[in-house]
Order: sequence, then C-alpha cells, then structure tokens
Amino acid sequence: MPAPSTLRTVLTPTSVFRLVLGWGAFLTVLLVAPVLAGPLPTPALWAVLAAIVSVIVVCAFGVVTQAEHLARRLGEPYGTLVLTLSIVMIEVILISAVMLGPGEHGTIARDSVMAVSMIILNLVIGVALLAGGLRHRGLRPNRAGVSAYLALLLLLLTVAFALPHLVGAHGSYTPWQAVPVVVVTVVVYGFFLHRQTGARRADFQEVGPPGSVSAPDTGEAGRAGPLDVLARHRSEIVARTVLLVATVVPIVLLSHDMTALLDDGLGRAGAPVATTGVLIAMIVFLPETITTIRAALGGEIQRVSNLCHGALVSTVGLTIPSVLTIGLLTGQSVVLAESPVDLLLLGATLLLTLVTFSGRRVTAPQGVAHLLLFALYGVSVFA
Repeated sequence: MPAPSTLRTVLTPTSVFRLVLGWGAFLTVLLVAPVLAGPLPTPALWAVLAAIVSVIVVCAFGVVTQAEHLARRLGEPYGTLVLTLSIVMIEVILISAVMLGPGEHGTIARDSVMAVSMIILNLVIGVALLAGGLRHRGLRPNRAGVSAYLALLLLLLTVAFALPHLVGAHGSYTPWQAVPVVVVTVVVYGFFLHRQTGARRADFQEVGPPGSVSAPDTGEAGRAGPLDVLARHRSEIVARTVLLVATVVPIVLLSHDMTALLDDGLGRAGAPVATTGVLIAMIVFLPETITTIRAALGGEIQRVSNLCHGALVSTVGLTIPSVLTIGLLTGQSVVLAESPVDLLLLGATLLLTLVTFSGRRVTAPQGVAHLLLFALYGVSVFA
C-alpha cells in the first residue's frame, strides 16, 4: 500500500476534485436516466450535453497530469503506454459490452475503429504537427520507431477493413477464417509490445541532434533502467497509475452514456448518423489528444508518434480479436469490410503518414496536409 506521504503527493486537492467530479457526474447520469430517456426540450438537451462535455474536459486534464508524471518517471515508451493502454482497453471493453447487449451491433467495431483511425492519424497528428512545427524547427522523429508502427498498422488495418471484402461473406469473416485472424493479430501485437518495451526500446525514444544516434532519455528510467525505477518508486507509480485509470473510466463511461442524447441532438439538427461515432471517438481520446499536443509544443515529436501511432496499433490490435471472438461465441455476424470511399481515405492517410514521418524532419505544412485529409473524411461522412 502506498505510504501516506506518497498519497499526499499524488492525491492533491485538484486531483481529488477531478476524480469526485467525474464519478459524481456519472452517478448523477445513472440516477436521472429515466428523465434523460424521455424527449427533452432542445435547450435542456444541449445544456445536459454541454455539462457532460465540460466534466469530461476537466477530468481529461487530470489524466494528462498523471500521464506526464509517469512519463517523466518511467521514460519512453513506458510512460505513454500506460495512458494509451488504459484508454484503449476501456474502449475495447465498452465495445464488447455493447456487442454482448441486446440488439444487433455487428458494425460497431468497424465504425469505431475507422473513426478513431482518421481522428488520430489526421486530426490529432495534424494539430500536433502544426503546433509543434510553428514553435520548433527541426523536429526529428525516430524513423525506426515510426516505421515499426506503420508496418504494423498497414497489416492490421488491411486485415480489419480490406481483406473481408475479398475473402469474407457479406463483409464478415467466416468462422474458420476468424480463428486464424484472431490468433495472428494477437501474436503479432504481443510480439510488437515485447520488442517495443525490450530490445527495440531505443527506437521509440527521442532522437538527438544530427550525427547522434539517440538523445538520452529524459525519464529516470533512461538512467537507472525501468525495473530499478519501479522498485525504487513502486508506491508512487502504482498510485499514479490507479489514479489515472480511475479518472479515465468516468470519461469513457460518460461519453458512451451521452450517445443517446447526442443522437437525439444531432438528429434534430439533421446531422448524419455517423457523426455520433466520430464525436464519441474524439471525446474518448481527449486525454491522449491533449497530451499529444502538449508533447508537440514541447518538441517531443517521437512522443507524439508513440501516443498517436501507438494508440491506433493498440486499438486495432485489441479491438479486432475481441469482437471476432465475441462473434464466434455468440454467433453474431461481425461486419468489418469498409466502403470503397473509406478504404481510399484510409490508404491515402497511411501514405501521407509514411511521407510525413520518413523525412529528416516534420514541419507545420505537413500538419496542414493531415488536417485537409481529415476535412475530406468529414465531407464523406456528411455526403
């Protein structure tokens, strides 16, 4: 159990306030669920949505604070993995819960992962590159790490969205196809994590000036080793990790609880149904978005890649096996095949990402290109 002095350091009044606010808001939503289930007047509907989003934003800054403390203590890529895996695993659990609930939800994984892919690879990275490129010159990503991310993304996204068109039935894998897809995805993702946190860890750290191989890790783990840091600061690391997860959970729960309200509000506004999925994905990954932009402003461009590309690798690597397994156990048809328009946009996104991060440095104009591609995705959603 963490020492009292450690708890006082971690559980500051601000962090406790954010924690109470998040869970209090979630419990309030549960208590008034019968009222919210009925048709609300339009002003009341948007007021409730604004209140929920405000709570999520406040809690998101709390998550970012704990993530930055862990990143400084653990070094890369461990610091970003804690935040990324916390958010992604909760999102996977919620998608799985929806699939196990009443009704048919065969496309929820496809729609969620596609929205997350375009938001992370274009919107978040675009804003981060624009902000970082305007403040810093010569932002140099670690091309070995980015290449590893993109190689895995190309494989996982092809298996998820393109292959079912060619070998599946009605956009879904048949049971005998789903089993090897699940096994291969889990094995490849597990091997990648093992190498990322082990022998190839240096590939995911910031690079130094031209002529050097790698910049020294700014975290204590870069000097003492992650196991030594964990042994020396176990109480603080455990306390901050628990607090981070406890603050993330109400963010994700609130974002999904407000889905019905958002559907209602956007329906009254005449917005397409797909808009809800995009907005929910943006809210769920708000803590990671804030952390990414702050890392870009601080000149940590490889941390930007770790947060964004790493988050998407984890999202696809965990979501696809989970939903396919649920489909096999429940007999549900899991539709993964994407439309030709979305496949084209996804392919253009991967190509643009390769061009952006394969150069000697990244710049603000490249960020603008990613933002324009996200705008095209927005046009396709509203088409």
